[in-house]
Amino acid sequence: MTTHRLLERRLLFVTGKGGVGKTSVSVALARQAVRAGKRTLLVEMDDKGALARLFGSTDLTFEAREVEPGLHAMRMTTEESLREYIRLFVSNPLVSTVGPLARILDFVANAAPGVKEILAVGKLCWEVREEHYDIVIVDAEATGHIVAQIDAPSILSGLVQVGVIREQSKWMQEILRDAARTGVVVVSTPEEMPVIETHQLINEIEERTQVSIAAVVANRSPRVVLQERDIESFNTLLDNAPGAVLEAPARLVQLALQRRATATMHLTSLAARANQSGVPFLNLSEVGGADDRVVVDALTESLGAELS
Repeated sequence: MTTHRLLERRLLFVTGKGGVGKTSVSVALARQAVRAGKRTLLVEMDDKGALARLFGSTDLTFEAREVEPGLHAMRMTTEESLREYIRLFVSNPLVSTVGPLARILDFVANAAPGVKEILAVGKLCWEVREEHYDIVIVDAEATGHIVAQIDAPSILSGLVQVGVIREQSKWMQEILRDAARTGVVVVSTPEEMPVIETHQLINEIEERTQVSIAAVVANRSPRVVLQERDIESFNTLLDNAPGAVLEAPARLVQLALQRRATATMHLTSLAARANQSGVPFLNLSEVGGADDRVVVDALTESLGAELS
């Protein structure tokens, strides 16, 4: 399988308005990375347990484990990130007594912007720097929080001019700002509010940070069921049949066509925004089904077709 340039990066943050399916897209991307022969780590940032449910397993932990062949997954926690940070970077013989220190840093984190975020982002950047995996895919925070997350090292670097925190922020920024290594995948659905938020988010990322947009994904696009010739045939039938006979079917067809026209308008808007940023636009068809795992399986195949 030829690796799509999106999967040539080392760190991908997948975000979008709540409810657009960013977790499902994250899983689909991770599976495609595995199929491309990459050692893959999938990270849940919001600790809601959605990833574990999709894999039909118990809750994920901070310790990454293999959930499918070649695919490892973990969930981020501030306390565990702090423990690992101290173990890796703080030369202190009392590091085992992290409990009191955790409470102190929790106090600091609530007072200083970016402290909790940098612990989480630092873990991600560490995995990239140490090359434990070929690619790290992050089921990131939703649109309202992602900018603060990816820009945390820059914020702290501006607040702290000297010392170990500034040094740590520096190498994290180098990874985050490298478009060849890091990017943000913005997921939307072809509906008014998600599209508006997508435009706003891309503008905010490009204006406020130096992190690159990697792709724009349209999820749950309506399938084209009726072709133009089908509509013409139906209209001919409608013209020659008693009005009451086809009234209900005609109304349903009209609603379906209106929905498709509206979705097409939003898809055009998303594609144009992706083109403006010079990034791929991936259009994933709507998948039916009550079982989320079945839906993600189908979404994985749809994404594979877009990446091929």
